[in-house]
Amino acid sequence: MRIATPSSSSSSSGCSHFWSSARRSKRLATPEEKAYRDSTDLGLSRRLGVIDLVLLGIGASIGAGIFVVTGTVARDAGPGVTISFILAGASCVINALCYAELASRFPAVVGGAYLYTYTAFNELTAFLVFAQLMLDYHIGAASIARSLASYLINILELFPVFKDNIPNWIGHGESIGDVLSINILAPILLILLTLVLCLGVHESSIVNCIMTVTKVIIVIIVIFAGAFEVDVSNWSPFAPNGLKSIFTGATVVFFAYVGFDAVANSAEESKRPQRDLPIGIIGSLLVCIALYIGVCLVITGMVPYNLLGEDAPLAEAFTSKGLKFVSVLISIGAVAGLTTTLLVGLYVQSRLYLGLARDGLLPSIFAKVHSIRHTPIHSQIWVGLVASILGGLLDVRVLSHILSVGTLTGYSVVSACVIVLRWKDKKGSQVSSSAEREGVICLIVVALFGFATGLLYRYDASFIFLILTIVIAAGASAALVFRQVYADAPGFSCPGVPILPNICIFFNMFLFGQLHEEAWVRFVVLCIVMIGVYAIYGQYHANPSAEDNIYIEAPVEEDP
Repeated sequence: MRIATPSSSSSSSGCSHFWSSARRSKRLATPEEKAYRDSTDLGLSRRLGVIDLVLLGIGASIGAGIFVVTGTVARDAGPGVTISFILAGASCVINALCYAELASRFPAVVGGAYLYTYTAFNELTAFLVFAQLMLDYHIGAASIARSLASYLINILELFPVFKDNIPNWIGHGESIGDVLSINILAPILLILLTLVLCLGVHESSIVNCIMTVTKVIIVIIVIFAGAFEVDVSNWSPFAPNGLKSIFTGATVVFFAYVGFDAVANSAEESKRPQRDLPIGIIGSLLVCIALYIGVCLVITGMVPYNLLGEDAPLAEAFTSKGLKFVSVLISIGAVAGLTTTLLVGLYVQSRLYLGLARDGLLPSIFAKVHSIRHTPIHSQIWVGLVASILGGLLDVRVLSHILSVGTLTGYSVVSACVIVLRWKDKKGSQVSSSAEREGVICLIVVALFGFATGLLYRYDASFIFLILTIVIAAGASAALVFRQVYADAPGFSCPGVPILPNICIFFNMFLFGQLHEEAWVRFVVLCIVMIGVYAIYGQYHANPSAEDNIYIEAPVEEDP
């Protein structure tokens, strides 16, 4: 008979506690069980209307990329870059439909993808999704701040008094070795925007609205001014490098649309979240698609695709036509675009920290909301501090290869959450554990074979292998269709469940396979590190059953 030693017993107990903690999830509660958080002074202030939410989504998506990415991708895809943007936009519309359902379903609290994952899956998975998203946000904020600083210096240098008189370490960056790069202006800009966000969501929303409207007007002016300079002969051949270049372009420009997660994270500050969040998410995305298509048609019609510049293709195209005043507008639009993208990015990060701190997965100081400003000031200052350090000291271009992992991971998990929460909503009976386990396995198969398809496509594997991986993923999707029963969503309903969410998962993981190898390493290493953080801190401090942290499922709203 084996006698357990104290050390082995302690180790077994520790593993058991870790496993049981990791599998915890948030329970759904009816509105009668708990009043909305905004009925007390502990919550955020509901100041955002539907127009604010649409402009928030546009502000997060339309940055300097519309003036650069459209031209750089067109050098490979030719005029077919328009199709690249349409394909990427169509994929993002499906992702947005999934976000819209969940955002209208849980409008009471912040959290976005983290919140949905905690409810549909478990605590550890939600914590890992947060970590992947947050690293993207931190690096992205630092990168955008440095780009904004560089653009501002370029505008100043248009005046003779500043021409060649501004040291690189102020705005462009002074490299010290391979990683360090000193930039003074980037942290200053981050501090200023952090102060704006600390003042309150109403004040920051006004700034975002002004800057977003400015850049949208500039983009519209650019489209109309360029339309008179279009030579339709430049659109032939439409796809000079074949269909593959168009699909490759779609994987690149996909990230030009990301931003509707910011709308989902504003749930606790929306006036009528169940109605306005879906409109804000889908409406902002459709506006972005229209603007991108217009710019693509103009830039490829003005200049032959192979003559487009690399650094500022749109501005150079107008300069070549003698329209220098439009080039100046493009620079102003780029500054406005970067400012709103940075502002919204910092806003989203603080709300994610707030959500985790409320659940105990982060220190409680991040959960404190200012009693007058109704903003999570401690979280906001922390986010601004991290971005300022990264933007002021590091050459973030070195880290660009590991970006977008969090976005694709978050989007995939959100799509899976839509499916899983439909199981958990069965009226009259709960889904059995075996059926749920089978469904989760099918979702994992769709994701893995989406990634496998991406790898095979990337390395030009045989067409037969591509068909095989797609067929296996389709088989797993068919199992989800015929072996599971789905309830209707209480609010906005994503159509075609589970088919459309499965398409999201497959395509997102296909794009995951197109990322740089360093991004895959980052994904694995960060997961391992954050599992360690959870084992040391999170599992002992999280309290998903706390009364203040139960996620409220939205009732069906009646029209006034």
